[in-house]
Amino acid sequence: MAKASDLKRGMVVEIEGIPHVVKQVEVKSPSSRGATTLYKVRFNNLKTGQKLDESLKGEDFFKDSDLSKVKVQFSYKDGDNYIFMDLEDYSQYALSGDDLEGQVAFLTEGLEGIVALLIEDAIFAIELPSSVVLPIIETPPALKGSSASARTKTARLATGLEVQVPEYIETDELIKISTETGKFMSRA
Repeated sequence: MAKASDLKRGMVVEIEGIPHVVKQVEVKSPSSRGATTLYKVRFNNLKTGQKLDESLKGEDFFKDSDLSKVKVQFSYKDGDNYIFMDLEDYSQYALSGDDLEGQVAFLTEGLEGIVALLIEDAIFAIELPSSVVLPIIETPPALKGSSASARTKTARLATGLEVQVPEYIETDELIKISTETGKFMSRA
């Protein structure tokens, strides 16, 4: 059983007996005392692909869906499909770019630590590791004397993702990015 306050993007729960994947979670903390925190959650029905928006309280419970989780590695992109390989039996699974909404920017060839979510041996979603290491391919040069400041600049990564990094970070450095927030964490 999963509480609404524990829901994260990519989790799968059952709603009225049908598996739904969590696509988006927005937390709304009320300003008045004693009011409960609300969670605005967008689910996608795994059978029909239909979206479902719900406003939930933190104590609302969901039944975990019957699915299997398999450790996979991202192999390559074939047209609009992204191919993942099972690390145990080397079988391959394909997901379209639409199914990976918001996760494509973190995928690099050979990326491990990914968990594929399967229902009846068919892949429908992946869970990314909590952070990934990506190289910076373009960022403005560092300014002299800026190492003590908290200013940031935009850096473009090898996957096309753009993030804000501290001014002292330079082109060709490896940085660690959070897959949940899409923000800079540290140098790798």
